[in-house]
Amino acid sequence: MSASKDTKPPAQIGKAVKFLFGGSAGMAATVFVQPLDLVKNRMQMSGEGGKSRQHKTSLHAVRSILKNEGVRGIYTGLSAGLLRQATYTTTRLGIYTTLFEMLSKDGKPPNFAMKALIGVTAGGIGAFVGTPAEVALIRMTSDGRLPVDQQRGYKSVVDALFRIVKEEGVVTLWRGCIPTVGRAMVVNAAQLASYSQAKQILLSTGHFRDGLFLHFVASMISGLITTAASMPVDIAKTRIQNMKMIDGKPEYKGALDVLGKVIRNEGFFSLWKGFTPYYARLGPHTVLTFIFLEQMNKAYSKYILKDASASGGL
Repeated sequence: MSASKDTKPPAQIGKAVKFLFGGSAGMAATVFVQPLDLVKNRMQMSGEGGKSRQHKTSLHAVRSILKNEGVRGIYTGLSAGLLRQATYTTTRLGIYTTLFEMLSKDGKPPNFAMKALIGVTAGGIGAFVGTPAEVALIRMTSDGRLPVDQQRGYKSVVDALFRIVKEEGVVTLWRGCIPTVGRAMVVNAAQLASYSQAKQILLSTGHFRDGLFLHFVASMISGLITTAASMPVDIAKTRIQNMKMIDGKPEYKGALDVLGKVIRNEGFFSLWKGFTPYYARLGPHTVLTFIFLEQMNKAYSKYILKDASASGGL
């Protein structure tokens, strides 16, 4: 009888709790990187409209925000950023975990190609669910660069969502959905492949051990590659979601129209405008998300499941 008790497998963290922790970890990381997201969006919108504030560099954007909007202005759109994590990250993590378990056979995880495909699928669906919050985030972070008479003046993400529905219709909440989903698929594919490869190469040098520092370096390398690959899609998404109707017609016909106009009016390399804050946000956000997630898993295992020996599960 005692032998059977000794061999009893340890309690596992439930799926619902894992999804909750995933979204919470993403939200916690966003609190730290929201200013970078704001600067990235301002940089991407810079170049549109002759009267709006233009930013030549990320530092110039930061100085302009602090001067015109104050210290609190650097966290403009935080509520929308948190809602985006609560919807996008939770959905992506939930679908990834579910598909991963479904496609694991005889205790063996899926091969690398299948993992990448699962990541692309989860990222695309998560992006669709998170698009309304993304639209609100883009508009809230872009507002301060416009003349006062043109600003939308959303008070919070809830105010933004209600006003968008009331003034422009429910469908507007999914404006730019196609490039948003496309960006998420590109980001997930690039992150999975480059992170895995970077980690493998770093370990093979003999200078790294599997741990937090390795994860940090691999995340930053992955972030660099992912940023370069996804920024043109991201700038198209940003401008479509922030566009206004002019004489009853939208400013852009679609993502390709945005890219064509950006290249024609601002130059080819403007497709990577805001590269520095985008890259600076992507790597740390990934690292911070996993640090918070590991700590949440450890605390839950220790205090709720009474398993002090459990790891973070990553």
